[in-house]
Amino acid sequence: MYKKTDMKIIISLIRWFVGLLFIFSGLIKANDPLGLSYKMQEFFEVWGWHFLNDYTLVFSLGMNVLEVVAGVAVIVGWRKRSVSWMLLLLIIFFTFLTGYALFSGKIKTCGCFGDCLPLTPAMSFGKDILLLVLILVLLFTNRKVPSMMSESGAVIYVLLSLFATAGLQWYVLKYLPLVDCLPYKKGNDITEQMKTPQGAIPDSFAIVFQYKKDGKDIFFDQASFPADFDSTYEYVDRKDKLVKKGNGLTAKIIDFSLQNLSGVDTTAAVFANTHPYVLVFAKDMSKVAEWANEFTKLKAKWSSANITVAIVTADTEKAVTLFPGTTIIRCDATVIKTAARVNPTFFLMEGARVKNKLALAKADALIP
Repeated sequence: MYKKTDMKIIISLIRWFVGLLFIFSGLIKANDPLGLSYKMQEFFEVWGWHFLNDYTLVFSLGMNVLEVVAGVAVIVGWRKRSVSWMLLLLIIFFTFLTGYALFSGKIKTCGCFGDCLPLTPAMSFGKDILLLVLILVLLFTNRKVPSMMSESGAVIYVLLSLFATAGLQWYVLKYLPLVDCLPYKKGNDITEQMKTPQGAIPDSFAIVFQYKKDGKDIFFDQASFPADFDSTYEYVDRKDKLVKKGNGLTAKIIDFSLQNLSGVDTTAAVFANTHPYVLVFAKDMSKVAEWANEFTKLKAKWSSANITVAIVTADTEKAVTLFPGTTIIRCDATVIKTAARVNPTFFLMEGARVKNKLALAKADALIP
């Protein structure tokens, strides 16, 4: 009897641990579903599956809901066998992704816990292996521990988790993440985030050349050119070979640059403005009809208070045509996707510091 009781306690603890981890993982990514969407695109780009890029947000929304619902279901004991199989399939999929990130070296982070809790590929892979073992334990022992509540009660909790997660994602896609874990968050100084941390050691690479001579592939680096190198060597390729791994410390913001319409970098000039000003980050003008009128009203309101307003976009040609008389600044689309999860996002700036940051739906409250 004592041993059976101990077994039930252990299995219950495993259920809670696995369930809470899935709930936490799902919710932290549901706080920023676009972040997971971009991470999926990163995997698809590596695999050459470009045709799936347009569907990554749908995949992200569904995956986050599934994780939270599965976590709740395993805790309350709803459809234990079916849920255990679902968890097993999920964790096998996740283990493949983290294993690929770890052993291929082509993906720096897997995005398991979003940008709020970045894990190295090794940490993510280890976590998934542990979860795989625990889920296998649940799969073969789920009959030993009864459900926490009745079927109807469990269904209520499962449905509540489904609607709550879906509602959270709808909210953050419209109003920005509840918790901003990005380096462009309110209160941050962008120039400080662009600085390389003290003690950072970058990766060291050597260029390796591949040539063909007499039907054979020959590899060499810059320091060991063949003594007989001449026109009979046929160039094939060149690659960067990692010689020494750095310590992984890098600036939180990389490749941030603001340019005028002539392509001149104006980042320093923009950030030299000590008087409050507004930067409207809009990756493109694809849905400009939905926000152009509201932007015009807000610009007039802020301009009357001597607050400069500029649009930062990768689609400068359309912006110039659509918003005559407005300062247009060019910025890389990838940078804007990171800085502004909602298109457009309004930044109240003072120098390089982000004083406030709001989506269009709340932009009227940007300046008190």
